[in-house]
Amino acid sequence: MKDSQPLIAVTLGDPAGIGPELIAKLFSETSLFANIHTVLVGDRWLWEEGQRIAGQSHDLPEVQSFTEARKYDEPVFLPIDSVSKGTVGYAEETAASGASVLSILTHCLDAAQDGVVDAICFAPLNKFSMKKGGLEHEDELHFFAKKLGVKGYVCEFNTLGDLWTSRISSHIPLKDAAGYVTQERIVDASRLIYDSLKLAGNDSPRVAVAAFNPHAGEGGTCGREEIEVIEPAVEECKAQGYPVDGPFPADTIFIKAKEGEYDAIVTMYHDQGQIAIKLLGFKQGVTVQGGLPIPITTPAHGTAFDIAGQGKADVNPTRNAFLIACRMGGKLRQNRLKTTTST
Repeated sequence: MKDSQPLIAVTLGDPAGIGPELIAKLFSETSLFANIHTVLVGDRWLWEEGQRIAGQSHDLPEVQSFTEARKYDEPVFLPIDSVSKGTVGYAEETAASGASVLSILTHCLDAAQDGVVDAICFAPLNKFSMKKGGLEHEDELHFFAKKLGVKGYVCEFNTLGDLWTSRISSHIPLKDAAGYVTQERIVDASRLIYDSLKLAGNDSPRVAVAAFNPHAGEGGTCGREEIEVIEPAVEECKAQGYPVDGPFPADTIFIKAKEGEYDAIVTMYHDQGQIAIKLLGFKQGVTVQGGLPIPITTPAHGTAFDIAGQGKADVNPTRNAFLIACRMGGKLRQNRLKTTTST
């Protein structure tokens, strides 16, 4: 019988940030690693530094491949030499750090493409360092999509417990946001977050769509996107069998969601959802990379250069990101096994 437990790849994130110490803290919570295979991928010296800062000591078995990691019921360490210790320091945006992140993630993505890794959880990274180090895309999500050969719609989900948000545009100038308000993108974002929530364990997600204009356009007197684009998109979702409602004014929809009326909100641009979700629970948030063939998660905060190397970083968002990766990776593993069995 084939192994039904998922293999989760974990990375240390940007060497100059809080990632290594967060992962050291995460790996001290041994109960998290039951019924899964976990492989930590990264530079040995950086892993040792993270443990030192966090006041932890972990003796992980060393493996030489992702496939070998499946032989262990305990977390293991796969060493990759991606950056020399003397070339990076704390709180520095450098090409060396960015290139390191890209190298480690590429190894994990290669294993995912081979069907060996079922989910990836990466510690915080720095986009500017990554661009210095060779990132040619607007963000890591589009790097993942290109590497994995994704042609369809992708977007980041930001999650806070049972509440998830998506957006139809991401890391673009605000002046360009209106051009992204299209029926196709709204339908794609709504369907994607619904399907992803089901993969994460929610059997019947309820999705709300935010308006673009103040007060949902006030009947067309304050913008017509709601009437001409968003409402038809919501109706199209319903016609396809998706439980989607809206558009709702953006300044009140999160109140409804907080009170439990909805499980997901589709927003029209980056800060429309980000400000609300981070105010509701910055120390809990997780980012899920939506639209990819495998689950990829990370804590919603950044590299926190201001506290890097001080042992102060809160592990809670990283723990939440890891748990979502485990749930979604477990579902993906089961689906893969069903497909293999049926063929």
